Amino acid sequence: MRRLVASRSVCQINFKKCGFKKGIIMTSFTPYSALIGGLAIGLSAFLLLWLNGRIAGISGIVNGAVKLKQADLSWRWLFILGIVLGAFFASKLGFSLPSDLSLSWGAVLVGGFLVGIGTQIGSGCTSGHGICGIGRGSLRSIVATLLFMTTAGLVVFLSRHVFL
Repeated sequence: MRRLVASRSVCQINFKKCGFKKGIIMTSFTPYSALIGGLAIGLSAFLLLWLNGRIAGISGIVNGAVKLKQADLSWRWLFILGIVLGAFFASKLGFSLPSDLSLSWGAVLVGGFLVGIGTQIGSGCTSGHGICGIGRGSLRSIVATLLFMTTAGLVVFLSRHVFL
C-alpha cells in the first residue's frame, strides 16, 4: 500500500518503546509562529470581507470555483492559488510544513470525502465558521465551532486512550 512520504522537517515521536502501538506526528510549535499565522489568516479574512464583501470560508470558495457558470470565478481561483503559493513560499523561507500523514491514499480520499459531506451538513467549514462567522458574531457559527472543537477533542481522546 502506497504511503505519503515523510520529510525531515516533521518530528515523529515514537511511543513504541513505551509500550504504545502508535506514534504521534507533530510539527514544531512556537507561540510566535502561531501568532503570526493567526494574524495573517485574520487579516486575509478581514480584507476579503472588507474589499470584496465575501466570507473566507474555504469550502464555499472551492465549491464556487468548481461551478464554472458563476460570474465571480477569478477571485476564487486566485484565492486558492494564493493558498498553494503561500505554502510553497513558506517552505522556501524555511518554515516546516507537515508532510507525513502515515495514511494510505485511500484513507486520505475517504477522509476528504467525509469532510466534504460535513461541510455540506454544517453549512460551511472550520475557516468559514471559526474565523469569519465568530468574528461576525454569528450564533450559528459559534455553535458549529463548538461542535467542531468538541468532536475533535473527543476523537483525539478516543484515538489516544481508548483505541490505541
